[in-house]
Amino acid sequence: MSKLAFLFPGQASQYPGMGRDLAENFPESRAVFDEADAALGFSISKRCFEGSEEQLKLTENTQPAILTVSIAAYRALEKRGILPDYAAGHSLGEYSAMVAAGSLEFATAVKLVRGRGRYMQEAVPAGEGAMAAIMGMSPSDVAEICKKAAQGQVVSPANLNSPDQIAISGAAAAVKRAVEIASQSGAKRAVMLPVSAPFHCALMGAAQQRLEPDLRAATFAVLRFPVITNVDAEAVVSGEEARDALIRQVTAPVRWVESMRELVDAGVNIFVEVGPGKVLSGLLRQIDRSVRCFQAEDSASVQATLEKITAARAEATEA
Repeated sequence: MSKLAFLFPGQASQYPGMGRDLAENFPESRAVFDEADAALGFSISKRCFEGSEEQLKLTENTQPAILTVSIAAYRALEKRGILPDYAAGHSLGEYSAMVAAGSLEFATAVKLVRGRGRYMQEAVPAGEGAMAAIMGMSPSDVAEICKKAAQGQVVSPANLNSPDQIAISGAAAAVKRAVEIASQSGAKRAVMLPVSAPFHCALMGAAQQRLEPDLRAATFAVLRFPVITNVDAEAVVSGEEARDALIRQVTAPVRWVESMRELVDAGVNIFVEVGPGKVLSGLLRQIDRSVRCFQAEDSASVQATLEKITAARAEATEA
């Protein structure tokens, strides 16, 4: 029996114009944008549809914008009877997964991530934090390089994205040192990333402290289907576990490779990236080429994915 998982993208998947096609073609998606605008008290839909790349890159805009587009795409699939057996979301995407699973109300989530974006942005003064991507090194080698580069500063693995790609995060000087050491130690590539803050490291402690009361005040219901969390790479189904995972996630690394392997081990062989971009589909190809991954970010890809899932399930039934 084939199982289906929905994957929800995080920051860096945004692009100008995202979501407009969904809103124009699906009333249930349009309703999500209207709900987001009402909850936030300004037009996030306008920022998605007409905003510049610069506007969308501001973390406090990026996070609610990606969440809104992801849930707009999810509602289009849900309306057509496609529901997953599991879900996972990359960093910010974990909020989309919790909304899809019915643990968090969408209006609550969109306000939470607006705050989360602002707290993360304000946790470290501009220019003092940085992130970099290191390609072609093992997690243990990257951890060792971070130790060497630290020299009393924070630098650590932040996103274990694929067997070939690990992002590191921390103080700008320490991250730069780590990039130099990685380049000299045989990394395929080591490059600084154009991000506005050092996500998923100890420097986000202040953001975590500010976000925790917001998350404690929010209502988390039992999940309709399990979500694999970034922080533990394990399935959660209770609202309390979901909340706890989102609190700890701010300063902890995203264990994406382990999360995807957990889903494959659970029997998932069809994945759908629900929301803007194709970042997670690309990472999944690096993790496991035996599974299929489709996209749902506009009306054409939603329609194509419906057809592909129907065909894949028919194949599985015949087999």
